[in-house]
Amino acid sequence: MNLHDVNEDVHRNKSRKRLGRGPGSGLGKTAGKGHKGQRSRPGYKALPVFEGGQMPLVRRIPKRGFHNQFALEVAAINVGDIQHRFEASEEVNPATLKIRGLVKGQYDLLKILGDGELTKSLKISAHKFSASAIEKIEKAGGQITVLPGKKPVVKVKRERKKAAD
Repeated sequence: MNLHDVNEDVHRNKSRKRLGRGPGSGLGKTAGKGHKGQRSRPGYKALPVFEGGQMPLVRRIPKRGFHNQFALEVAAINVGDIQHRFEASEEVNPATLKIRGLVKGQYDLLKILGDGELTKSLKISAHKFSASAIEKIEKAGGQITVLPGKKPVVKVKRERKKAAD
């Protein structure tokens, strides 16, 4: 094999197979669908999980766990990570955390956790703080600002129901 042979039979714009166009094409008569049966009929579409009557793998494997579709997405940052990325007396908020690459993607609430050490005095704004994080920030001489956050859907519905009564 030579280097010029690698792309020999590779065609970028391959034309589609024209089925059922006479015996000369090699794909005439039944158009590659065989004789009779459900699969040969027009409009047939099998589910991607269908395994010919055998119990599908999707149903053989047990279901585990639970996913709460109404739960808020919480982004968590440790004070130790903030210590490394910010200088003393800087302001730490969701925007600056995103710029420094500590928070990625979308989230509903930002929570500061107390893992690691904090020696710098910082002004930290977030939706939630753990007790150990509050203790470490205040010990280092920093300030905490609690931002108003998005409420869980269940809580909002409960409040609306109370207001209606």
